[in-house]
Amino acid sequence: MNSPSPFSVIVLAAGMGTRMRSDTHKVLHPIAGKPMLMHLLDTVDGLGAEERVVVVGKGRDQLEEALNGRGVKIAHQAEQMGTAHAVQQAEHVLAGFNGNIIILYGDTPFVAADTLTEMLQRLDRPDAPAVVVLASSPDDPKAYGRVILGSGDTIAKMVEYKDATEAERAVRLCNSGMMAVRSVDLWRWLAKVGNDNAAGEYYLPDIVMVASHEGRASVAVETDSWQTAGVNSRAELAHLELDWQRRRREEALEQGATLVDPESVWFSHDTKLGRDCTIEPHVVFGPGVVIDEGATIRAFCHIEGATIAGDCEVGPFARLRPGATLEEGSKVGNFVEVKKARLGKGAKANHLSYIGDADVGSKANIGAGTITCNYDGFGKYRTEIGAGAFIGSNTALVAPVSVGDGAIIGAGSTITKDVAADELAVTRADQKGLAGWAARFRKRQQAKKDAVKE
Repeated sequence: MNSPSPFSVIVLAAGMGTRMRSDTHKVLHPIAGKPMLMHLLDTVDGLGAEERVVVVGKGRDQLEEALNGRGVKIAHQAEQMGTAHAVQQAEHVLAGFNGNIIILYGDTPFVAADTLTEMLQRLDRPDAPAVVVLASSPDDPKAYGRVILGSGDTIAKMVEYKDATEAERAVRLCNSGMMAVRSVDLWRWLAKVGNDNAAGEYYLPDIVMVASHEGRASVAVETDSWQTAGVNSRAELAHLELDWQRRRREEALEQGATLVDPESVWFSHDTKLGRDCTIEPHVVFGPGVVIDEGATIRAFCHIEGATIAGDCEVGPFARLRPGATLEEGSKVGNFVEVKKARLGKGAKANHLSYIGDADVGSKANIGAGTITCNYDGFGKYRTEIGAGAFIGSNTALVAPVSVGDGAIIGAGSTITKDVAADELAVTRADQKGLAGWAARFRKRQQAKKDAVKE
């Protein structure tokens, strides 16, 4: 959904973030495995903005590195003097742009594309409001600035919490700080904003009152409070993560997945679940997971960067790392780790194994305790296991090595050479038996123990 008029976006990310108590810039802290700022920019990227400007301050180097390659322009606010002053820093970057501007916040990541489009469309309606302000009515208004409405959606007054009267603080409609305004008006009005307030800062919302003095009315668009929720502390970050996870769980259920205990499942921002897949309790998804229809993920699994085909079964207590690919009907059981490896159709690794940098053929069976020894301290090497091969328990496959189709590896073997198709490979010492040795050993040891007691 695009606005009918050209528009650009300014994202404010120059705040100090002191309440986070972190060396990492506030807007780079992740929610669902992706930095807050990137959540917001991904939404903006889908809207067709002509220009995207991020205003940076402290932690500039971190942000410039994170934004490298995104086609985003940077403006610098050297001294933090308020949100109006921050937006002014983007004026020279947008010199020559004549259109609408949306102003957003890097620590308010979940405003929806439809909401931003609604703001732009409202700005273009025949009554031509001066500013469109995004507002919401959270359960706890806290210290948000208040929006006082007049007739309809027209704003009579906007006031920061610090400067509000008790009656104004009783109003539940809160200013998110996000707004849409025409560039031809924005820069002129910003130059008229003063700092005669409790904080001594230049507040962006004051442009609404500046416009009002010119006889121009502004309006509010109200949205769900989760879209305007921001982050200033670790606690708020954790609560926003919880809110996002709850919405994602509901979405998964609506799309046909079974979550046995929804509250214990944690999704990444890009997790994809097919219909009729089953996710048991305490499963954590990292980025890059795709699960097809009918797959089952049993309890206490951690899955990241993996592709799982239909009718596969994973876990319980399994770990799939980036590059793991499970083809249809394959199975990874308890305490099995798979990394950068493919399990072919119907292949099984049921217990206590590590399969890394490997290709496992269809219907191959990997016995308990099998390890693909893929790293020699300097490089990684691959293991190839053919279709229908049987790898006995407690086998070490020292890569690079290949096991042919239908081959059998005897339990307890260490395989360092290629095994041909249908071959039996066994590497273990001959078993010896010493009659009566165990009884003599116990008698000798007991005598030593008795001597110590005396």
